[in-house]
Amino acid sequence: MKKAFYIVIAFLFFAFGATGLKAQGPPTIRVLFIFDASNSMYEQWDHTPKITFAKRVLTELVDSLRTIPNLQMALRTLGADYALSPHRNCEDTRLVVPFADGNALDIEGQIKAIEPKGTTPIAYTLGKCVDDFTPCSNCRNVIILITDGIEECGGNPCDAAKEMEKKGIILKPFVIGIGKEDFSSSYNCVGKFFDVKKEDDFRNVLKVVISQALNNTTAQVNLLDVEGRASETDVAMTFYDESTGARVYNFMHTINDAGNPDTISIDPNRTYHLVVHTIPEVDKHNISLVMGKHNIIAVKAPQGYLHLKMDGDDEYKALYAIIRKADDMQTLNVQGVESTDKYIVGKYDLEILTMPRMYVKGVKVSESTTTTVNVPQAGYVSITKPGAGPISIYSEDGTKMVWLCNLDANPVQQSIIMQPGHYHVIYRSLNIKQTIYTVDKTFDVKPGVSTTVNL
Repeated sequence: MKKAFYIVIAFLFFAFGATGLKAQGPPTIRVLFIFDASNSMYEQWDHTPKITFAKRVLTELVDSLRTIPNLQMALRTLGADYALSPHRNCEDTRLVVPFADGNALDIEGQIKAIEPKGTTPIAYTLGKCVDDFTPCSNCRNVIILITDGIEECGGNPCDAAKEMEKKGIILKPFVIGIGKEDFSSSYNCVGKFFDVKKEDDFRNVLKVVISQALNNTTAQVNLLDVEGRASETDVAMTFYDESTGARVYNFMHTINDAGNPDTISIDPNRTYHLVVHTIPEVDKHNISLVMGKHNIIAVKAPQGYLHLKMDGDDEYKALYAIIRKADDMQTLNVQGVESTDKYIVGKYDLEILTMPRMYVKGVKVSESTTTTVNVPQAGYVSITKPGAGPISIYSEDGTKMVWLCNLDANPVQQSIIMQPGHYHVIYRSLNIKQTIYTVDKTFDVKPGVSTTVNL
């Protein structure tokens, strides 16, 4: 037997493939009322049947929301269609009035006609209500569940919430308990519990919750430079749900016309992990927002520029460098020569994909300045051999031969682009089966100059 009476206000923010908020004006707020019409709602609370009190409060609430702009409402019932005998119907839930503009009177009429009948399949109902919200790229979705709060069909609202999370839907209800007993422990896994002992207190709490539901929560992300000023911008950033890892928003950070980080509207019912896609990325965990307020999120992200420049003409046409943090082998970026990219201030190691490769260690990137790394101009090498055969090129490191590349064994003539330096080419004709006829020839490469090597 159910003893207490609850109002559960559940905020559902859906991920329908859209990440980030588009510039579409104010969002449409969609409020779905789920009304418990199970048989236990006939029980008395404060000398009044729970059903009478709940219908009166919900009707007043719907009527008060009629003139709210950008608001749509819908009504779903549970336990309203099938009596308890001969057996419980644990799928007794139905969307009575779908979302539409200006349907308050229809909802009020349906509320007045409700008479308690059946059981209380809360978890099942929460699962079904997901389909009541059609895809929308600019909506904030709210569920208000009016129930005496006790699951009677073996379901678990906590498990239902977890299943919603797997679908990218986060359920964060406010549970308002009316009655003598405190059932907050049953809802700790689902949301925040408010214990209300009097009707007037309930109305006050409900007003606060509705106000939070209807008011936008905003935020600005301050990307801080070395001196703590919010001057960094023009970088993408992603908000993830901290508990599930689900991606929630993608934004391109912007400084607005007033010279401040631009304001974004954001779901306050999540704890976020923010990743700012600088090079390397910076992030901030466990970001909680104050609902209905403007929130400041500060992240240290001082940046400078790295420019790669080829002396003279770029003979390679498409030359790149691998960028890593100093003394760290993880690749951060592959940057083209004759380009400029932005990096978090610090030191970096460069592996430039020339022939042979160039390694530049400890390149310092400073805030708001450009560091230039010069790549010596390459030269052309044309190699001619008397016939097909294995052929490879080496450089010298003291007395040690350092392999650079193998060339195609078949062509008798081929050209490659190489950095200035002193090299060996080692070759043997495929038709000669004696090692003594190996050809080992040295050659030099000069910047911008064509060198011919005849074997």
